[in-house]
Amino acid sequence: MRTIGLIGGMSWESSAEYYRLINQQVRDRLGPLRSAKLLMYSVDFGPVEQAQRDGRWDDAALILADAARRLEAGGAECVVLCTNTMHKVAEQIQAVISVPFLHIADPTAQAAMDMGAMTVGFLGTAFTMEQDFLKDRLKAKGLTVLIPDVTERQAVHRIIYDELCVGVISEASRQVYQQVIQALAARGAQAIILGCTEIGLLIKPEHSELPLLDTTALHAQAAVAFALGD
Repeated sequence: MRTIGLIGGMSWESSAEYYRLINQQVRDRLGPLRSAKLLMYSVDFGPVEQAQRDGRWDDAALILADAARRLEAGGAECVVLCTNTMHKVAEQIQAVISVPFLHIADPTAQAAMDMGAMTVGFLGTAFTMEQDFLKDRLKAKGLTVLIPDVTERQAVHRIIYDELCVGVISEASRQVYQQVIQALAARGAQAIILGCTEIGLLIKPEHSELPLLDTTALHAQAAVAFALGD
């Protein structure tokens, strides 16, 4: 089994999900007492989030690149960045390590194609919905990516940072997301990408009229596949 390196802390709420999902999948694959070989470097989200708001992406990249180097030095055989938004600096992270960087968009695009959903709605932070660093990677696989309108994007973003990142799960906020999903369905979305690693804490399959592509779960699955040599 290869050792997985996780860059976590953004937020630790979703990083805990990565740890749980990866270990559950290894147990399911290998037996009841088996668990993953992994390392986690959990950063302080405060300085990263401030850099996001200030547009200082290079400063945030330095923090995460340092984490990646430390993981490789500690024996990690791949690096998994446990956040969608900070994949904006994926190239800077990959540049400082010699082990594979497992990009979150790749298993997500593959899952969409496997289910025949070539038009997808995308929910995430304002950064991921409005900028192209994730959408372009999805589009390169042939997907059409729809995002909510500006008012809906503001609501989706606010709920992520003000609630989900601090462990608040609200039925009212779930209803907001359900309304956004309905609007994307009306525009032709065949599935919904939960393009923020916290959204899966709020929206489960039973809450959506469309199939969900949870990037956290799909990324964790890709990490397990790498670790077990699939």
